[in-house]
Amino acid sequence: MNTHLASILYLQLFVWFNYICDTFVLFSLFQGIFPACYIHLKDATVEGSGSETVIPTELPLVQEVTTTLREWATIWRDLYVGDKREMFNCVRDMIYDLIEWRSQILSGTLPQDELTELKQKVTSKIDYGNKYLDLDLVVRDKDGNILDPELTSAISLFRAHEAASKQIEARIQEEKSQRQNIDLTRQAKFASTPSFALFVTLKNVVCKIGEDAEVLMSLYDPMDSKFISENYLVKWSSAGLAKDIDQLHNLRAVFTDLGSEDLKRERISFVCQIVRVGRMELRDNNTKKLTSGLRRPFGVAVMDVTDIITVCFQFPSARLLGCCHLMMLSPFSLAFIALPGLWVTLKLLPGDIHQIRKDFPHLVDRSTAVARKMGFPEIIMPGDVRNDIYITLVQGDFDKGSKTTPKNVEVTMSVYDEEGKKLENVIFPGAGESGISEYKSIIYYQVKQPRWFETIKVAIPIEDVNRSHLRFTFRHRSSQDSKDKSEKIFAFSFVKLMRFDGTTLRDGEHDLIVYKAEAKKLEDSNHYLALPATKVEMEEKGYSTTGKSTQNQGACIITKDSLQISTLVCSTKLTQNVDLLGLLKWRSNTSLLEKNLRQLMKVEGGEVVKFLQDTLDALFNIMMENSDSEAFDTLVFDALVFIIGLIADRKFQHFNPVLETYIRKHFSATLAYTKLTKVLKNYVENAEKLTEQLLGAMKALEYIFKFIVRSRVLFNQLYENKGEAGFMESLRNLFTSFNDMMNSNSENTGMVKVGWLSLRSNCVLSLKLKTLCVFVFVPADCREILLPLMTDQLKLHLEKQEEPKACCQLLSDILEVLYRKDVGPTQWHVQVIMEKLLRTINRTVISMSRDSPHIVTIAIDWFVCHCVYLQGFLCKTVFLLQDFLMETFIMFKDLIGKNVYPSDWIIMNMMQNKVFLRAISQYAAVLNKKFLDLTNFELQLWNNYFHLAVAFLTQESLQLENFSSDKRAKIFQKYQDMRRQIGFEIRDMWYNLGPHKIKFIPEMVGPILEMTLVPEIELRKATIPIFFDMMQCEFHFTCSFQRFENEIITKLDHEVEGGHGDEQYKLLFQKILLEHCRKHKYLARMGELFVNLVVRLLERLLDYRTIMHDENKENRMSCTVNVLVTFFHMNLKALLPVRYLYKLCDLHRECDNYTEAAYTLLLHAKLLKWSDEPCAAHLTQRDGYQAATQGQLKDQLYQEIINYFDKGKMWEEAIILSKELAEQYENEMFDFEQLSASLRKQAQFYENIVKVIRPRPDYFAVGYYGMGFPSFLRNKMFIYRGKEYERREDFEARLLTQFPNAEKMKTTTPPSEDLKNSSLQYIQCFTVKTILELPAKFQNKPVSEQIVSFYTVNEVHKFQYSRPVRKGENNPDNEFANMWIERTTYTTAYKLPGILRWFEVKSVSTEISPLENAMETMQLTNEKISSMVQRHLSDPNLPINPLSMLLNGIVDPAVMGGFANYEKVVISLLFINNRTSLVLPLAVNH
Repeated sequence: MNTHLASILYLQLFVWFNYICDTFVLFSLFQGIFPACYIHLKDATVEGSGSETVIPTELPLVQEVTTTLREWATIWRDLYVGDKREMFNCVRDMIYDLIEWRSQILSGTLPQDELTELKQKVTSKIDYGNKYLDLDLVVRDKDGNILDPELTSAISLFRAHEAASKQIEARIQEEKSQRQNIDLTRQAKFASTPSFALFVTLKNVVCKIGEDAEVLMSLYDPMDSKFISENYLVKWSSAGLAKDIDQLHNLRAVFTDLGSEDLKRERISFVCQIVRVGRMELRDNNTKKLTSGLRRPFGVAVMDVTDIITVCFQFPSARLLGCCHLMMLSPFSLAFIALPGLWVTLKLLPGDIHQIRKDFPHLVDRSTAVARKMGFPEIIMPGDVRNDIYITLVQGDFDKGSKTTPKNVEVTMSVYDEEGKKLENVIFPGAGESGISEYKSIIYYQVKQPRWFETIKVAIPIEDVNRSHLRFTFRHRSSQDSKDKSEKIFAFSFVKLMRFDGTTLRDGEHDLIVYKAEAKKLEDSNHYLALPATKVEMEEKGYSTTGKSTQNQGACIITKDSLQISTLVCSTKLTQNVDLLGLLKWRSNTSLLEKNLRQLMKVEGGEVVKFLQDTLDALFNIMMENSDSEAFDTLVFDALVFIIGLIADRKFQHFNPVLETYIRKHFSATLAYTKLTKVLKNYVENAEKLTEQLLGAMKALEYIFKFIVRSRVLFNQLYENKGEAGFMESLRNLFTSFNDMMNSNSENTGMVKVGWLSLRSNCVLSLKLKTLCVFVFVPADCREILLPLMTDQLKLHLEKQEEPKACCQLLSDILEVLYRKDVGPTQWHVQVIMEKLLRTINRTVISMSRDSPHIVTIAIDWFVCHCVYLQGFLCKTVFLLQDFLMETFIMFKDLIGKNVYPSDWIIMNMMQNKVFLRAISQYAAVLNKKFLDLTNFELQLWNNYFHLAVAFLTQESLQLENFSSDKRAKIFQKYQDMRRQIGFEIRDMWYNLGPHKIKFIPEMVGPILEMTLVPEIELRKATIPIFFDMMQCEFHFTCSFQRFENEIITKLDHEVEGGHGDEQYKLLFQKILLEHCRKHKYLARMGELFVNLVVRLLERLLDYRTIMHDENKENRMSCTVNVLVTFFHMNLKALLPVRYLYKLCDLHRECDNYTEAAYTLLLHAKLLKWSDEPCAAHLTQRDGYQAATQGQLKDQLYQEIINYFDKGKMWEEAIILSKELAEQYENEMFDFEQLSASLRKQAQFYENIVKVIRPRPDYFAVGYYGMGFPSFLRNKMFIYRGKEYERREDFEARLLTQFPNAEKMKTTTPPSEDLKNSSLQYIQCFTVKTILELPAKFQNKPVSEQIVSFYTVNEVHKFQYSRPVRKGENNPDNEFANMWIERTTYTTAYKLPGILRWFEVKSVSTEISPLENAMETMQLTNEKISSMVQRHLSDPNLPINPLSMLLNGIVDPAVMGGFANYEKVVISLLFINNRTSLVLPLAVNH
């Protein structure tokens, strides 16, 4: 409500302000508008004469607040207009705060300490607001005042920017937390924990089931098509309540073990399955005779919970998708409570189950069901023991046997030991329910191949797993109770949980063998346990898995039935890796211990971290139980280094807390420190031989020492500091070994030394260097001694790219000291640094990336403060000077392109630009002085200068028109428009070239064009004449300016497409160049033609750019064709940008316009020759074509074009190209294989022409009238080729969809001039007929109708539209006497179909007399008779009735008065007198 009110008040104030301004203009001559008592004169100083500048004398901070409020107010209004409410409210609050604080500062009543604190708040709020609104960063000194770049060194300014950015980022995070009202403690928990859980409360099941049911809820990943959690099971009664009354209003579950990878899933769904428990069919009412207790599928519900899972806040009550029968999902709806569904609440909680029970006891207690993730959590803490095996019944295939219909199969799963004893209560169908001994599957009624996808958890004591197996029995269930009791188990399957090698059953799908069931054999498991359980085992034992039922060893018979299950083992005690198992059970076979230790380092990391505690325990047990021997110490040490390296890997870095916890709570090897120290010392002492091992140990050194220290602590606790001296001596010896290794000169230990040094902190070194600079460099005599040495070392390290960041930091500190005013004269010292390091710094800047702004700042600092020293360097030899300028130009251009500083560091960027501008101007003078004469002219140096200057002028940070008006005014006030200054300098440098200009044509045309396109009018006026100078220069040498013309046309295309150029530029270009050309004796005519050509092309390119992102693809096609047509009409095919052809082709393919796509590609193919010439630059092939020559590319294009013609059913055109290809294959390439393929295609095309029926598209005339249409459509008429079977109504609807504001004209008469000049949009549309232009080869010959029919709607460019017109008196007895026809013939510029489905037309109107109308009708009738006769001649079996009826209707017409009315018209004297000219030809023809 407050927001809405504030918005209204703001608008009212805005309107009131505008009204007051208008009133003030009217009445200011008479009186004021404000009472005098409300007016306060501010103290200010006035500077300048003429244009005065008023500067208030108030505090700078107050002025800044005032300026900030004005800038924010404009943005605030835009936010309101754009309906960005959140930002609007935030900016409003900040504005109110600043207004209040400004008033307090102006009051002058605050104590000094409060004023200082308030200033800090104000500057923080301004800086935060600027960042929030994407405005420029403001840098300040320690008192909060804005730094003046003129009085601050570049290095200090850079460091101030860095500090300000960090402070603002921290403030943004703080503000964001406060604005969103997020509990920081809770947020910290989510940020720090790797585990999450989804808390679910089931409120109600709004679904009429009719019987007892089981409600199973789980999490599902729809992208991977798999469940990711166990089921939460709730048993629901037929009364519509929970079956367990104690659970009423307490149906809660928590889905645990979710990790960061789960939060990154693209989608997560909450799925509920409802299983009905009762009769086979619900509609059966006689309950006494029916089987009960059957599990039958009832419905499923699903809801996308991705947003709930991936954000850290409680989601409100959410209703799931309504249930429906037979596992089919119904549409999601929240509108009607009456729809069947579930009501649940969901909340994401941080932490594992132990942490959740501790932090959220009001939600999760011991009675809350825990549904674990089907897989391991991201972190397995020591002590977390889990031993779950998930079994999924996937699908089966069961023969109906002696029954007439498929069986109603029920699968019963149970767990038995090897003695055949059933394990009780080890099967868990879902969280929230206790264990059961047997699980019965869902029954699908009369389904031969049921697909269950039911997942059950089996939790067996670890000691019983190796003796256990799963048994699946199959039984047919009948709906009649009497029949059901007689049904016995007809088959069974089994699978062992342990493999022969001691590892657990592999994860994944298993195809189980189904054996015929016999009661006696099922009682004794020994009868079947020796048999193969899966088809894989059967193959391994050499049995065939195919064929008829076979008997295995006389024990059990294999049936034709099949069962597929899927298993997933989630156990911290059972491994599926043989090598890891060998290590964990090392005591069972110590002879293999060495092998097992070596194999451990080959085990996949994910498997090792799952068993991290057991693996570490095994390693240290091996070490401790072999304390008297050193046989395994090295191997155990290497294995420990391997494990630590795994955890250091980014993939497993979240296991760091696990390792820390293990060391702190579970590690117990009291003597491990002695062995670990010995092995590490041995590696260090033998570093030359054991380099690789020692390098690995270096990386794991932190945790090795933690193990050593923890081991010694445990030893001390047990033996009260016994052997303390020996331990300290061993450590001393270890570090002595490190020192000896570092002092050695061996080359083999180089990498190890680097690794050792990398472990040491750089902070101490940096601090020492900074202290050295501050205290040692202040005295002048110290500087005299140390500076040469320091610069030599810096030069050496920078040239070798050694520690460049540290070098830059040191150099920055040195320069900071030298800039101080209290250290005496420093000119000579700066000179030393400049002479020794300037070239090195330049090269370092060029080689470094944009992530190294520090050294860039050093370079800028030198150029900004020490140009006087550069002058001394410029007096060197010409060759050194040339090299220096080359390097500097390259460095400047590289820095301009890299954008080293963030875009909001406007002060830093503008300082860089100011320095560059001054340096470039200085170097320009050097070029004019040293490198302009014929002897020393250096083309590449001048070329680099021009490219640098243009790059500087066109860089983004100088394009003032892209900034807000306030920012633009600030920059202009302080720096002016640097573009104009550098542009004028480029112009002067160009004219200074004199006879050297021709060397830069056409290479410099593109950069100069880019410069002239900058939207600054004075710059354009000053630089566009350079084009005429280029034309004149080339004409002087070659008598033409063809190279200049080609280059500017090519570059203009690229520049306009890139967003440069506008209508103003077009007019200026035309005006300035025409004025210059008309004054020239020889360039007047040629120049005028050229200018008009470029202007016309620019107009087309601007139209194209305007429409290129339009959703209307047809408009984009039209503009693309207009550009292409311009190139063709101007005879610029050699410069044709092929990319336009492919853009047009892609648009056609998107619209399935394959014929038009083929014609478009054909334009490209026609630019190529059948030759081995390489492709020119403008004909560069598109991605996907592998061709080196024009001939190869043309071949590939023809193949693609033929394919498009085939898809468009334009087989006649495809045949023409196929013949051309065949000619090349046969006589030029001699590729007979391709020739045969081409000929086969031709044959198929000929057959298609004769046999395939092709729909005839209609053609429509469309006129776009009114000034509301784009220029390329406005007041023009087009002929459109309709799509297959497209009616005029559908076509009109498509047109009006593209132009929703257009009005459809209801008449076909030409529009009036008023309508054409209207600001609205009018569309006229009607169907036109094609005028057949049969090829000469078919004329006067009996040609099949299938062949001729193609030309009636293709290769046409003339169309006609006829409408009847009555002239003279109306004769009701003879309507033919005064019926004239007004016929309009439309001729398109190009034939249809073509590169578009439409072309613009010109029209010719004629009138047709009644006699001509009759003659035309008879001619069409004769053609129709002839066509039908041809069909009967080609196929005598056709029925004769249509032909006889047609002839009868012509010979004896029974409608419209018959022949009599025609005879009256022809014989009438009036007709003879008035139409002699028409009768005579008729008589002659007779």
